[in-house]
Amino acid sequence: MIEALLFMLGIGAVCSIVLSLSSKIFYVYEDPRIAMVENNLAGANCGGCGFAGCSAAAQAIVNGMAPPSVCIVSSKEGVEAVAKIMGVDAGNAESPLSYNMCEGGDRAENKYHYMGVTSCKAMAFAFGGKRICSVGCIGLGDCVKACQFAAVKIGPKGYPVVDEEKCVGCGACQQACPKDIIQVNTLSQQLMKFNQEQDALAPCAQTCPAEINIPRYINQLKEGKYKEAVQTIRLRNPLPLACGRVCPHPCENECRRGIEDEPVSINQLKRFVSDYEMNSGSRIPIKCAPDTGKKVAVIGGGPAGLSCAFFLRRIGHEVSIFEAMPKLGGIIRYGIPEYRLPKKVLDWEIQGILDLGIKAYTNVRFGEDFGLGALMASGYNAVFMGIGAWKDLSLGIEGEDLDGCYKAIDFLQRFSSGEKIKMGKTAAVVGGGNSAIDCVRTLLRLGLEKVYIVYRRTRKEMPANEVEILASEEEGVEFVFLAAPTRVIGDEDGKVKQLEYLRMELGEPDASGRRRPEPVKGSETLLDVEMVISAISQAPDTSFRDKDPHGRIKNLELTRWNTIDNDPAILQSSIPYIFTGGDVATGPALVVDAIGSGRRAARSIDLFLNGQPVEPVKNSLQNKKIKESIFKKVPGIKKTPRAKMPEIHVKDRLDSMIEVDLVLPEDAALKEAARCLNCCRICYNPDTDFPMANKTS
Repeated sequence: MIEALLFMLGIGAVCSIVLSLSSKIFYVYEDPRIAMVENNLAGANCGGCGFAGCSAAAQAIVNGMAPPSVCIVSSKEGVEAVAKIMGVDAGNAESPLSYNMCEGGDRAENKYHYMGVTSCKAMAFAFGGKRICSVGCIGLGDCVKACQFAAVKIGPKGYPVVDEEKCVGCGACQQACPKDIIQVNTLSQQLMKFNQEQDALAPCAQTCPAEINIPRYINQLKEGKYKEAVQTIRLRNPLPLACGRVCPHPCENECRRGIEDEPVSINQLKRFVSDYEMNSGSRIPIKCAPDTGKKVAVIGGGPAGLSCAFFLRRIGHEVSIFEAMPKLGGIIRYGIPEYRLPKKVLDWEIQGILDLGIKAYTNVRFGEDFGLGALMASGYNAVFMGIGAWKDLSLGIEGEDLDGCYKAIDFLQRFSSGEKIKMGKTAAVVGGGNSAIDCVRTLLRLGLEKVYIVYRRTRKEMPANEVEILASEEEGVEFVFLAAPTRVIGDEDGKVKQLEYLRMELGEPDASGRRRPEPVKGSETLLDVEMVISAISQAPDTSFRDKDPHGRIKNLELTRWNTIDNDPAILQSSIPYIFTGGDVATGPALVVDAIGSGRRAARSIDLFLNGQPVEPVKNSLQNKKIKESIFKKVPGIKKTPRAKMPEIHVKDRLDSMIEVDLVLPEDAALKEAARCLNCCRICYNPDTDFPMANKTS
């Protein structure tokens, strides 16, 4: 017994000696901070941080491979505790959230029937899934099963619904979805999302130059969620008040309801929710990402510049706007009359943009008061050029310099600035676009007795907005079609007395698709007028290049149309850190086009500032349509009257610059919103239980 005990004690002693020696030889040190950091993480082991659980994440933080905020589930206090352990600043990262990109769901019919398949991934593997829609949600809930936080569920309409309060942005749902219907994005990623060929988009949203999710905000309006509707619009467009008044709404041309009925009055609904916010007495808060420390100079405070500045600031960059005029707004302030866009409305909208922390410097002209060198010396990392197209084109006819001759944008700007302009009792405005209409309607309000529009084609070919043409007709403007001015005739004092024009006839279509006007020989005709305004087009003023002959700006390449040359997909100029958008890049275009280009330029500038390749959006839908979403007929539609825009009666509006077009009353807006079919890529809500209502045709 004693021998056995001594033997066991001997074995124990030998083992302790061996273990002691082994610990010296094979000792592995573990930083005690790893355990301390892990104790302050959420402990969810969800993998959303990109590491294999909380232990791996803690080790990455201690090794300097991840920031203290790497845990997407952790509270603010937890992040601060980790930062304190590591002796660094906690920082402030954007929280990612899950977003459902498909709102078709059960509305999409099935083309296949699968027996016993309960997984979206398995179903997608075999012939793409059961739905007719090639990109739509299958609806079996792989995303729901993958979420460890009960933040995703399949809603009553058959597509995922995300609970933002519970979502931690771990990405498990996105990884589980075989159709990319669920995406996990930060605010910045949401703001910089552009339409792509694989997206589930209604035809109207595909057509909108600003790429607004139109069905979503109309549906939110219909549900009484006016705040949410405004927020949906502002993800793409920072100027909904202005656009709600002046946009010619190309989106309505592709409204699916318009195939069988009148299209939904999309623009009036945008104006309704935007005016609702303005008149509510408070602003809806606009979120911005944490500061990045990067600075961008925006030259030009028009729609393109304001849009670019808005989105750059929202994704965290410091932005300063430099504007040559006394106030921001560009052409929508100085080129659009008060009766269409009241200045107090524009001021309210612009102030909301500046309140994000954007600096604005007015009455400073690029090339004269400051230059590219000064901006670079002041620490700006990139420049956006959005100087517009303010240079009126001349008619190129005899007598154009007589007393009483003006150019459209110059005339509108001078009047808008409060300058007294000498006028007679009769005037002719040459041109058929929106500037020409703005001029004639302004002249009527200034008390002229007779105002003409002289246009070389017919009414059918006029590029102006149809509603503006109709309004000018109602107000008494007289149209002289098929007329090409040849000279302005003056009296002995050098003042305008008559406009001479040749009568025209339409020939074959030209490059624009419109029939080319051809003069009728010997058809010279005189029009008695005391004032002539040319409104035939504008071009950018790029004289700033010549005012700094030794500077880098001389290398900024221009096109033969005197616009800044750029890649239209990324809007980067020949100088890598200069980007451009709006009329200075395209020539005169729509306000909403300028807004869309400002956001697109903001994306490219962000890539440039982050040292990433400035590349186009992959599979961009820019200026294209998704073929399967364009129908020839839409079954199940009952014709219902489109909301008529309320307006001030003609007899009550011509003696002032009072706003003519009014906002829809709430009941009319809700009724009009109910006309929307809430379209997705191929799905829509019919008005009846028509059996073929969800079929494509």
